[in-house]
Amino acid sequence: MPDHSILQDVLIIFTVSIGVVFLFQKLHLPSIAGFLVAGTLVGPYGLNLISDREQIEVLAEIGVILLLFTIGIEFSLTQLKASRRVLLLSGPLQIVGVLLCVAVGGMLIGLSVQETIFWGFLLSLSSTAIVLKALGERGEMDTHHGRSTIGILLFQDLAVVPMILITPLLGNEQTGGVKAILLILGEAGLVVFVIIVAARVITPQLLEHIVRTKSRELFLLTIIVLGLGTAWLTSLTGLSLALGAFLAGLLISESQYSHQALAEVLPFRDSFNSLFFFSIGMLIDLRVLTTHPILIISLISA
Repeated sequence: MPDHSILQDVLIIFTVSIGVVFLFQKLHLPSIAGFLVAGTLVGPYGLNLISDREQIEVLAEIGVILLLFTIGIEFSLTQLKASRRVLLLSGPLQIVGVLLCVAVGGMLIGLSVQETIFWGFLLSLSSTAIVLKALGERGEMDTHHGRSTIGILLFQDLAVVPMILITPLLGNEQTGGVKAILLILGEAGLVVFVIIVAARVITPQLLEHIVRTKSRELFLLTIIVLGLGTAWLTSLTGLSLALGAFLAGLLISESQYSHQALAEVLPFRDSFNSLFFFSIGMLIDLRVLTTHPILIISLISA
């Protein structure tokens, strides 16, 4: 007899989310907070109602991919080029600024240089999915500060690659040295270049032929394969799935059928995306609040 536990888990997730998000809407609080609270309620540190967390995390990853995919569709290579100053200037300044602040704090509390760099890496990164979801709900995606935020988030996703490669060196582990790092960075850069070229040359013509078939199912399948396939391809080079999904959206944005593609994907995005925030809530252990209240308040205040 087939195992239907994943269906039971998804049913629990959406049922609890309906009640909690409805309450948060009545209180004029963002739906993201509602999903986080719902995840905390049924997670392992709450009522422990979810039996297969790994399956839920996979579905949550799909939600992140679809979110960044649709953001990429609404963006364009022209807009990305216009934001290059933010991407190449504000992004590095943000990461370097955080690293310097953490370095000062690390010296004051006696951390080693390796520990300071590691914590600097952690604190300099943001959750692309959470930030973009918040901007979208407030209607600030197309504002100046919204596009500046997107530029900084994209740079952070690119910076994850060297950070991951440098982290083992902080623990004196063998990683192949500078040559191996440069090789992986070169592979990642090549993949991004190929995707951008495809956005200009291949994708518009491909979608043109698909649309001529007048098959909605074929068009939707093509869009999904482009989105998931590009995200998977970039992940093979060490880049984040989020960045790959955004680049996939850019592929579609250069086509005249970008609005149709966005309309087809939006229902899937909203359904899967809620699972991402729910899965984050499942990781929250409320006992930490009572065990380390001063530390939590200090981190929130910072």
